[in-house]
Amino acid sequence: MRFIADLHIHSKYSRATSKDMDIEHIAQWAKLKGINLVGTGDFTHPRWFEELKSKLTPTSGGLYQYNGINFILTAEVSNMYSKNGRGRRVHTLIFAPDFETVEKINKKLADRGNIVSDGRPIFGFDVKDIVKMCLDINENCLIVPAHAWTPWFSVFGSNSGFDSIRECFEEEAKNIYVLETGLSSDPGMNWRLSALDKYTLISNSDAHSPAKLGREVNVFDCELGYKAIIDTLKRKDKARLLFTVEFYPQEGKYHFDGHRSCEIRFSPSETKQHNRRCPKCGRPLTVGVMSRVDELADREEGFIPKDSIPYKSLVPLMEIIAEARQKGVATKTVEDEYKAAVSHFGNEFAILLDAGEKDISEKLSENTAKGVMKARKGELNIEPGYDGIYGTVKIFKEEELTQARDKQLELF
Repeated sequence: MRFIADLHIHSKYSRATSKDMDIEHIAQWAKLKGINLVGTGDFTHPRWFEELKSKLTPTSGGLYQYNGINFILTAEVSNMYSKNGRGRRVHTLIFAPDFETVEKINKKLADRGNIVSDGRPIFGFDVKDIVKMCLDINENCLIVPAHAWTPWFSVFGSNSGFDSIRECFEEEAKNIYVLETGLSSDPGMNWRLSALDKYTLISNSDAHSPAKLGREVNVFDCELGYKAIIDTLKRKDKARLLFTVEFYPQEGKYHFDGHRSCEIRFSPSETKQHNRRCPKCGRPLTVGVMSRVDELADREEGFIPKDSIPYKSLVPLMEIIAEARQKGVATKTVEDEYKAAVSHFGNEFAILLDAGEKDISEKLSENTAKGVMKARKGELNIEPGYDGIYGTVKIFKEEELTQARDKQLELF
């Protein structure tokens, strides 16, 4: 069966997350988005783990369910340590098949650090030990380097990462099958490194609030069960992992290089011209994903590997409505139109991925309908993000935002 999966989110027990990141709100928004499977996130946190056990019901496929939404047990952990004379900060996702396995993982981690203070705990030991520890507990676990290119906290990060999977994970590299691209990169950027051809690339929202679910997802066509999903990912099975849906990577907050306090944003070539230093204050620039990819790449932009899994780049519907209405994303006007649109089509991804242009033009307001089609075609103006500041995506030119009466068709 075809289903949409967002495998990396956080709970209300992680820092800088919404208090609404509980099972009830996550399931509610997953339905609005059209997401069938969600990673639980944060299973290492004792209070969140207790909530998961009390609210989720096991399914016959080895997943868990709440109110019609399936969940897979996941967590993100941070390893901060020194290796080869440099400080390293690498984040990984852990997938576990059952609560019993999670209990054993949590006990091991609690012996080595604090798992109570944050839903994404920090440990001072080598990240390769996470891989060995989890697989020794249960060989059906899967460990995935998270947001692989983020400058500060990733396997390839410009400030704290490595130049290869082998350098990072050493003898455990053989047990790494999957990489998460992160919001600031997409598969096309990763395809520039031939060393990554064997890895399955996945894309997830890393949501800290319910409305952010689904800004990146994975579209599967396989049995909705833990073993089938993990096997699909390990095998890089194109017949079962159909495509990923991507945030435009320029919108990610570490796409370009820069220095936020000086409002300096540079492309890779500009960074080289300035020797990686801010021209205003002279301090080192935060080197973003584009430059880091360019540094490690052995292929030109646009190369498509033979066995690559395709992807589609989309703009979230609430962002489209907000621009069409010239309102803030979090306003009631945008939320009301969003929910009305979803009620017509069933869910957000039915609009963004599947609905025909005729249906969209008839059932959405005029500018929103135009925005959906322009976003599908990639007709956008984007200012790339840098040094922790999100980029901006503009769909409309000023002259396109007319004052013509929208075709409401009883949306409200």
